[in-house]
Amino acid sequence: MQSAYPSGADLSGSAARLVDGMSTGKKSLNGRKPVRTPNPESVVKAFNTWAFKREQPGNPERLVPAVEAAMRAGRPLDFVLYWGKGPRTEIAAPDLACLDYLGQLAERVRQVYAPGAVFRLIFTDTHAALNGHPAEAADAYFGAIDGAAQARGFASTRLSDVVAFARELGAETAEEQPSGAILESLIACAAKWYRGEGSTEQGALDYHRMNMIEKRAVAAAFPEAVFVTFNGSEFRDLFPATMPIFYMYSLRRGVGVKPWFMSAPSGAQPTV
Repeated sequence: MQSAYPSGADLSGSAARLVDGMSTGKKSLNGRKPVRTPNPESVVKAFNTWAFKREQPGNPERLVPAVEAAMRAGRPLDFVLYWGKGPRTEIAAPDLACLDYLGQLAERVRQVYAPGAVFRLIFTDTHAALNGHPAEAADAYFGAIDGAAQARGFASTRLSDVVAFARELGAETAEEQPSGAILESLIACAAKWYRGEGSTEQGALDYHRMNMIEKRAVAAAFPEAVFVTFNGSEFRDLFPATMPIFYMYSLRRGVGVKPWFMSAPSGAQPTV
C-alpha cells in the first residue's frame, strides 16, 4: 500500500512503512518568464468554498500557515482524511464519486498553485476491527480503494501504521473523557454499525478512547497538513486539536453521507 510524506524527514522502523517519499520538486523554467507565485490566501480561497465545505473550517487561522509550509518546500498542499469500512467488501460507485470529488478540489488548488494538492487517505483499519469486520474483508475493500486512489494521484496508509509511527515520535496519548453530547452521538452511530463484542455503549466508549490516541498520532505524523472530514463540527473533539479542520461534503454539494456506508446501485459495475 502506498503512502507519502514530505521529503527530507528522518524516518525508520514502522515509519518507513508509513511514508514512501512522494514529493514535488521545482522544475527548471529553461529561460522562460518565471511563473508568478500565488499568495497563500488565494490558494485557501481556491478550495475553501461552499462548493466543497459543509460548514466553516475549524482552526481556520491555520489554513494559511499550512499553505505557506507547502510553498516553502515547493510541494503539494497536503490533505489527510480518514476512510472507513462499511457493510460492503467491494468498491462501488459512491466510493469512486467521492474520490472524483476530492480530485475536483485538488484541481481547484492546482489552478492557482502549480504543485497542486495531494490527498492522503488514512484507512481506519483499527475502527474496522473494533466494529467487528473480518480483517480479510477490510483488506479487500481498502486495497480496492487504494488502487482507485493511486489512479487519481492520491496516497494512502493504515491508521494502525500512523499510530505506530507516532509512538516512535513519542506522541502523547493522554486520556480524555467524552462529553455527554458526543457520547450520545457515538452510541447512536454504534447502534447502526457496531458488530463487535459487548454493548453498543461499550463500543462507543472504546471508539472514543481510540480516537483520542489516533488524533494525536495524525497530528504528529502530518503536522503541516489540512485534516478533512465528512463529519460535522459536532464531532470536533475526535479530530486533531492542532490541525486546520476542513468539514467537507462527501460526493457533491449537499451530500454528507460517507461513501463506505452507501449501498452500491443494483447491478452497477464501478469503473475506476
